[in-house]
Amino acid sequence: MAQEIEIKSQAAPAVTSMPIPKMTYTEFLDWLDEDVRAEWVEGEVIIMSPASDRHQNLADFLTALLRHFAEAYQLGVVRSAPFQMKTGTNLPGREPDLIFVSREHLDRIKHAHLSGPADMALEIISPESRARDRGEKFYEYEQGGVREYWLIDPVRKQAEFYMLGDDGIYHPAQVGEDGVFRSVVLKGLRLKVDWLWQEQLPPLLVVLKEWGLV
Repeated sequence: MAQEIEIKSQAAPAVTSMPIPKMTYTEFLDWLDEDVRAEWVEGEVIIMSPASDRHQNLADFLTALLRHFAEAYQLGVVRSAPFQMKTGTNLPGREPDLIFVSREHLDRIKHAHLSGPADMALEIISPESRARDRGEKFYEYEQGGVREYWLIDPVRKQAEFYMLGDDGIYHPAQVGEDGVFRSVVLKGLRLKVDWLWQEQLPPLLVVLKEWGLV
């Protein structure tokens, strides 16, 4: 996730010259503008700083790949930031870099947010968000019932994948010896982890051909 700046009693210059008051989640959704990246945590508004070029390029690459895959096999829909996800009544409203919602759960998609957990959520880690993505969000998504959680760290060239077990706890999903991660939620998806670290990301058509989609 791009760098996050918590706003409590401070002004948010990009949004308003006045301090942002505490608000309910419903009020937050009414307040939120399409051009503003923000999250809601216990009534506080957290403004997100702009993503780096590397972050945005990787996010766009993964969004394009997963959207094509999900549409080709009619698995569900993919949404990218900015789009809110509130996994539970007593849990924060977050803005993952990418979410996948299966066909069985499309009723969770509302006008301005996902009401309930995504089947898969993905966060691209920046140095400023590392502790939050691996800490607060990890346990929130686990508690909220997100079945598969991807953590992509382009700086450290680390990709972590977690599956929600029957015990309600995230368990690491292993990358194969061939360097390929095979998703359980997106059935049949084969992601070569090395693609993510290339200076020039693979052309979309090259990946789609390898997947047999074109």
